[in-house]
Amino acid sequence: MAADQIIAYNYCALPLAVYACRPDQSAGRIYDEPESRHRTPFQRDRDRIIHSSAFRRLKYKTQVFVYHIGDHYRTRLSHTLEVAQITRTIARSLMVNEDLAEGIALAHDLGHTPFAHIGEEFLKTCMEPYGGFDHNDQSLRVLTTLERKYPRWPGLNLTWETLEGVVKHNGPLREAPHIAVAELQEKVDLRLDTYASMEAQAAAISDDIAYNNHDIEDGLRAGLFTLEELEGIPLLAKVLGDVRAAYPDVAQRYIVQEMVREMIGAMVEDVLIETRKRIDSIKPQSPEDIRLAGRQAVAFSEEMREEVQNLREFLFRRMYRHYTINRIWLKVERIVPDLFKAFHRNHMLLPDPWQKRVEEAGGLTDERRKARVVADYIAGMTDRYAIREHERLFDLYGDFR
Repeated sequence: MAADQIIAYNYCALPLAVYACRPDQSAGRIYDEPESRHRTPFQRDRDRIIHSSAFRRLKYKTQVFVYHIGDHYRTRLSHTLEVAQITRTIARSLMVNEDLAEGIALAHDLGHTPFAHIGEEFLKTCMEPYGGFDHNDQSLRVLTTLERKYPRWPGLNLTWETLEGVVKHNGPLREAPHIAVAELQEKVDLRLDTYASMEAQAAAISDDIAYNNHDIEDGLRAGLFTLEELEGIPLLAKVLGDVRAAYPDVAQRYIVQEMVREMIGAMVEDVLIETRKRIDSIKPQSPEDIRLAGRQAVAFSEEMREEVQNLREFLFRRMYRHYTINRIWLKVERIVPDLFKAFHRNHMLLPDPWQKRVEEAGGLTDERRKARVVADYIAGMTDRYAIREHERLFDLYGDFR
């Protein structure tokens, strides 16, 4: 087989629907560079995300439970990989580009702070006078500015389609964009008023499926609620009843695993059925038709959406506001603001490379720019690094023990 035939085969290894994003029709990258002879642009994006420093740090970032509580709970990294796995399943079933969908899934949480949404809330409060903070915007900032691996440009220089997917995976941006989106919009039009690609929408709904189901498993493991309490949720009651009927004599751990497996399968099946109905209604002939459809193409049915909402409300009451989580909140309330105030008051407390970033950003004369670099530094921390930094700065005798 000739080399040019191999390259063409790589672009079309699987059949794609007419509404799928094709790598050979990509809108390109911000900075021109030769493409790979062996990987499509979207494969290359995915690989760059996996090899990024921010991706590795997800290993020690909280999903719900701080890393030291136990080895079997989800971290931000394991959650991201689970999202990517579900995303590929949905993307392949809908005949859209798996590589693009997977890349967006792998990148969607790179901007999360340590201590999950708790850490984000306190960093957001610290940044209110300086332009605010949003983890979705921070993910884009990681991809376009903060990762420094190439001598010719900042960030990872990803394709337009991947960047669009990260920015709009939850739908069009109706409000004024945050800092990273605004900066990128000056370089390339992301078309913020349209919906994202099918691939990005698949990644977004896979995030919902993953965290709802796996938070159930982690909550049960932690003893925050019981299987009997889950029977009060109609969707879970039916699945639990079916699993117990099929396996009447097995240990609870197997019941839990089967329940979660069946729930994920049921949600994926619902998404595929509903999405195919919407495709039949939209009749898209190109990715552009998906962007201009006026509503999400990849979605739960109305019935499943209501069931998922009931599940979220249960998890909010019984898990995200459980007293053990509130105790973590109490500690993070000290850690994140203490670090922000110390570094913003005196940037010379930052490590040397970050002091240089403050200077390069003009932070010596502009408090907003200095605050943004401090927020970048804190947002990039793992849980354990944030704890250690707080100890180094505020434990008077820590370095002398």
